[in-house]
Amino acid sequence: MMEGSKKETLHVNGVDIVLRHGGKGPPLLLMHGNPFTHLSWNRVAPDLAQRFTVVTPDLRGYGDSSKPDGGADHYAYSFREMGKDMVELMKKLGFGTFSAAGHDRGARVLHRMCLDYPEAINKACFVDMLPQHHLLNNVTFNWGKFSWHWFFMIQPTPYPETMINNDPEFFLRKKLSKTDKGTSFFVPEALNEYIRCIKNPRTVYAMCEDYRATVSCDLEMDTADFNAGRRVRCPTFLLWGATGGVGRNHNAKEVWSKYATDIVGTHAAPAGHYVQEEAPKETLKAMLEFFAD
Repeated sequence: MMEGSKKETLHVNGVDIVLRHGGKGPPLLLMHGNPFTHLSWNRVAPDLAQRFTVVTPDLRGYGDSSKPDGGADHYAYSFREMGKDMVELMKKLGFGTFSAAGHDRGARVLHRMCLDYPEAINKACFVDMLPQHHLLNNVTFNWGKFSWHWFFMIQPTPYPETMINNDPEFFLRKKLSKTDKGTSFFVPEALNEYIRCIKNPRTVYAMCEDYRATVSCDLEMDTADFNAGRRVRCPTFLLWGATGGVGRNHNAKEVWSKYATDIVGTHAAPAGHYVQEEAPKETLKAMLEFFAD
């Protein structure tokens, strides 16, 4: 699925991060969402590697990367810590500055990186994500119904973990089946990897900690930054699925205009939430045009 890329494990920021990297040209970091691994980019990364040096990691807590304890404040799974992982990872690969794209949770990591390390990020592409500061301060019925897992997974441990671990494959397949297509558009080898990883109880714990951090320490950081007027300053591209929650329920550019100062382009792909796996051709075209410009 990721032919021509090198798989290795690098120790950064106190954790081991599993990643693949390869290609030629300027560095491009691709970060996956929940409940995935770096393989969520399998349908676009090989083509992007013809123009860029592509880096696809498993975020901490996901895939085969480290799954540390979250701590009483869940800070170990904050987007700040995840972002620090990525900046140190890229530096270890020899890249002090780079462009990046993130889908879902990976886009949240990227948002935090743009605020914490503005000098490091050349361009940022956010895939089917709206800032949690906006979402959590503007909760609607439609968003809550579509994103039900947020409110489930933030419950104190071990409540959600126990329920998910009772049948993790069922949970994953149900969560991914947001449309009538079900999971049919996922590459089978990638889907099998997602299933393998969620069968590890430690992965389930880490996923829940990720969400617990979002509504606690992450939200506190976001609120402080928003009130201080800190915004994403680098060239920004917004990509979302036309039939997903973002496309159906929100005006993405209007929302993001409160969080980013240089939105240079937008595109609604013919997909639901899992844009790069359901609409890889459109995703690739949009990213090539943005990052190669």
